[in-house]
Amino acid sequence: MPAVISVSKLSKSYASGFQALKNINLEIQKGEIFALLGPNGAGKTTLISIICGLVNPTEGTVTAAGYDIIKQYRQARSHIGLVPQELTTDAFESVWDTVSFSRGLYGKPPNPAHIEKVLRSLSLWDKRKNKLMTLSGGMKRRVLIAKALSHEPDILFLDEPTAGVDVELRKDMWALVRSLRDTGVTIILTTHYIEEAEEMADRVGVIRNGQIILVQGKHLLMRQLGQKQLTLQLRNKLEQIPGSLTAYQLGLSDDGLELTYTYDSTRQEHDITTLLNDLQEAGVHFSDLQTRQSSLEDIFVSLVKEAA
Repeated sequence: MPAVISVSKLSKSYASGFQALKNINLEIQKGEIFALLGPNGAGKTTLISIICGLVNPTEGTVTAAGYDIIKQYRQARSHIGLVPQELTTDAFESVWDTVSFSRGLYGKPPNPAHIEKVLRSLSLWDKRKNKLMTLSGGMKRRVLIAKALSHEPDILFLDEPTAGVDVELRKDMWALVRSLRDTGVTIILTTHYIEEAEEMADRVGVIRNGQIILVQGKHLLMRQLGQKQLTLQLRNKLEQIPGSLTAYQLGLSDDGLELTYTYDSTRQEHDITTLLNDLQEAGVHFSDLQTRQSSLEDIFVSLVKEAA
């Protein structure tokens, strides 16, 4: 299946000499939720802005829905909806008017039924006559999403969509994103909330210093790079780790009552059963144990440190 978005050898430099993007290659498949993670200044917003036609690239090519974003701008842009990071709305317009106007900007004929559907899906129907200036920050962000969906795009960019939004609203937006994906819409999400990517994404891309350092399926990424940690609560205080257990590189707590064993779940040299047998032979007894799997946040932090 051809990619719905294809980025090839993309770079962006400014007159100051700052290079925001460096030889980016990326393909995003139709109907997936793709999360782009990276620290502030990594190039996330610049990459999105180029694909959406808001910033011109210095080098490279980008296609959206099969259309070149430079040579076939109108066709490419008609397939894209963008929810920007900043709240930029006309304060004196009503919710209904501003969303309907956005649809008209793309040359789409009026479709009150579609506008109503979008507003209802975002819990904005009761606010449709309200002026934007009277809405809360969370509601204004919902309006931005409604504007992006007004012309029925099949590619939706969400640039930090839940920044400054309360937990309840964030979960509502997650549900909306999933429902859009179920209808075939491709979602590209940038976020500072690692749990957002972990909750929703099919694939994850990590960008740092203008370069893509990894693109991987979320579950495969966590299997390949995630670590597991086994924690054992000891029956008796241990002054030091027996020499026979040195190979396991165990960690001993300051109070001598807890041992930790950190291992790669895909490349472990010792399985848990062997470790427990060796502990018994060494006279180390425990009363309880628990395991912990690395989160996507752990993996992200590790990747960014390696690329620094």
